[in-house]
Amino acid sequence: MIRCVIAVCALVLPVGAAAQGHSHSPYAGNETRAIKSLSDADLADLSAGRGWGFALAAELNGVPGPAHLLELKDQIGLTPAQVTTLEALFARMQAEAQAAGQRFIAAEAAIEQAFRTKDLTPEHLRHLITVAAEARAELRFVHLARHLDTLPVLTAGQIARYNVLRGYRADDPCLTVPEGHDPALWRRHNTCR
Repeated sequence: MIRCVIAVCALVLPVGAAAQGHSHSPYAGNETRAIKSLSDADLADLSAGRGWGFALAAELNGVPGPAHLLELKDQIGLTPAQVTTLEALFARMQAEAQAAGQRFIAAEAAIEQAFRTKDLTPEHLRHLITVAAEARAELRFVHLARHLDTLPVLTAGQIARYNVLRGYRADDPCLTVPEGHDPALWRRHNTCR
């Protein structure tokens, strides 16, 4: 009988504790991070100048970035001159993004430190958040601006091909000529290579 009571208690107590709000937070474990708001992967991406998803507005609206264009240069049919230009854009983006990423990391570290030491007023907190927001905005600008810089380098056909290769559009006019159209005129009209 005592064993049955112990077994029932073992089953009921965890349920009761959860019902009283003693469940783990989805953030459990993050309290050991150096900067609580940034994971190790975030820190690595920001330090390396990776995109961190900042350029999705451009990427998903048909404005490709230099990194992925260079990865797909053969399939897109980039000329050597285009590749050289895109390599320079990519190098510029990397350097700017790494510097901006370090500024963003430093701003988030300052917020972290202020909360850790409890040396904070609402005014000081607002200042720290503003600095972090400006650093994040600059980082996003770097990535989006380099996407804009690719447009004059590419033909419409290359952009269409890029979008197909990235899985964004299945209606690439350069891949299929509609029945009844002259193939040469169609390709010229759609600036296909």
